[in-house]
Amino acid sequence: MFGGDSAGLSGADRELDGVEADLALARGRIVHARFLQERDAGTAAEDPAELPLFERAAELYRALGDVRGEGESLFWIGCFHQVVRRDNAAAAPYLNHSYELAAQADDKLTMSEALRHLGIAAHAGGEFDLARERLEQSTQLRREINLLPGVAANLIGLAYIAAAQERRDDAVAILDEAAALAKASNAGRILRTVEQARAELRALDV
Repeated sequence: MFGGDSAGLSGADRELDGVEADLALARGRIVHARFLQERDAGTAAEDPAELPLFERAAELYRALGDVRGEGESLFWIGCFHQVVRRDNAAAAPYLNHSYELAAQADDKLTMSEALRHLGIAAHAGGEFDLARERLEQSTQLRREINLLPGVAANLIGLAYIAAAQERRDDAVAILDEAAALAKASNAGRILRTVEQARAELRALDV
């Protein structure tokens, strides 16, 4: 400003847009994590800030041509609709588009997340074969990036699908693997979910 050198001005807005996008995405994820924590305690309520944060991040990443960032943001928009608002129909287009962009960017983490939640939607819709296929694809990606707690979480879903398809022995074995992975990675929340699933499976045999 004092020296009159304007060389840095041309890229300044883009750099700041990138920072804003990263910040909006991070803030949105924190809001979502808080929702999950409150849901576990039975006190969850939608935070009106969550969706606009993810939408702003997606808008900025799109304008910047950041395919990876846009794909991740779209996943979180889909996750918001599915998890917070329990609206699988609204979530599906965002999850599908997220997967497509993540695949372009070779972002295996976001690909695995989108496939997981598409699998959850298929399971909720009674499409058990499709749900199994998507969760198995997600699990393979998570194994490739060594995301063991994520693998364990997916295995729980696959166990529920196995139970729904009357493959009880498969369900038991899948939950055993999920428990071992959760213990090995100190994923206490996942381990509690495994035990809940085991209890539900035992109740089906009563």
